[in-house]
Amino acid sequence: MQSMFESKTYSMLARILILMFALSSFGLLAACDNEGPAEEAAEEMGDAMEDTGDAIEDAADEAEDEMQ
Repeated sequence: MQSMFESKTYSMLARILILMFALSSFGLLAACDNEGPAEEAAEEMGDAMEDTGDAIEDAADEAEDEMQ
């Protein structure tokens, strides 16, 4: 059977870990608000690649329709 000291220690450790997790989560969320130039460039490249993929898919569909 656990003593009263062991259960209080566990409880305090659990509270400290939860507090540390919560504070680090808030810090990470705050850091994500400011997009740097590299992130903006990557997002623009991703959008361009998606547009290119859509154009290729449309061209393939048109070619398939012409073949039928």
